[in-house]
Amino acid sequence: MPGRTVRKRNRSRMVGTVAAAAVASLVLGACGSTKDSAGSADGGGGDGTGKVGVILPLLTSPFWQSYNDYVPKMAKSEGVDALKTVNSNSDPSQQITDINNQLNQGVEGLVVAPLDSAAIEAGLDQAERKGVPVVAVDVAPDKGKVAMVVRANNVAYGEKACEYLGKQIPSGKVVQIMGDLASVNGRDRSEAFRACVKKNFPELKVLEIPAKWESDTAASKLDTLLNANPDIKGIYMQAGGVYLAPTLQTLKSKGMLKTAGQSGHITIVSNDGIPQEYDAIRKGQIDATVSQPADLYAKYGMYYIKAAMQGKTFEPGPTDHDSTIVKLPSGILEDQLPAPLVTKENVDDPELWGNTVK
Repeated sequence: MPGRTVRKRNRSRMVGTVAAAAVASLVLGACGSTKDSAGSADGGGGDGTGKVGVILPLLTSPFWQSYNDYVPKMAKSEGVDALKTVNSNSDPSQQITDINNQLNQGVEGLVVAPLDSAAIEAGLDQAERKGVPVVAVDVAPDKGKVAMVVRANNVAYGEKACEYLGKQIPSGKVVQIMGDLASVNGRDRSEAFRACVKKNFPELKVLEIPAKWESDTAASKLDTLLNANPDIKGIYMQAGGVYLAPTLQTLKSKGMLKTAGQSGHITIVSNDGIPQEYDAIRKGQIDATVSQPADLYAKYGMYYIKAAMQGKTFEPGPTDHDSTIVKLPSGILEDQLPAPLVTKENVDDPELWGNTVK
């Protein structure tokens, strides 16, 4: 929810609808160790023209709203016949129902952003039984078959936040407002931040708020924590889309929202890269964010589901779009897309997707 040197997206754009052979040649020609090969579960490849279902985890976050807006645009550019998106409303069990409903409608591919890394296995198993390939976006499943996970390196998110805060704050208390630990994203960010602080900045003390990607939970628990620890010097928000507004409002209500440069300013690093975070950086309310590539999540979700429907497979290695495909411990392949750290120095970069949203 859903780490991130600013990418140069213009070089990575594939313009227009391309035929299956052209897609393969682009990948093979641009990245020597990342190759696809013909083949599918039933021994043959299709033409990738069937209906594709797209399932969202939620729509209460500006990040997912932006991803939702990108989906039809990227489906068109990649030549994918995507159905209208389905919103699972932050309910893992509803997400399984949504997957089954899409399968019953006869989709030939699914692009899913899992809410729960373990619970999603039931839906993935249903899709596999029906021979329908799945691409996971933003969250990797713990188990189950997917053609590809389209994601950024969430360990790097936590590490970049830690490095930024550690360089700004020599000692004192910092708090990380965590995501849902049922999600690999929440676990990766939390563990990486914690480990980085322990190793590199031992004078910092980490306090933690488990907030499950819920804004109300973040606000109430932060309020309580600040009552007991008014000397907090830094905050790491693992999802600006849900935590930015409640965090700023809580600090404001306590008279603790000081802009950068003011005495008492609390250094804040976020994750997401939404326009609201960029505005907060410009105002000095927060200091940095790691930009999750909502546009590229949509683009490569469509790219990989079309490839999977055509029977293509991929191997670990560098890609032609400034990323690296890695094999996870589960055996699943993950395309780790670039995610730059955004500060006041580069917040106005027009290449950042958050600056392209109207």
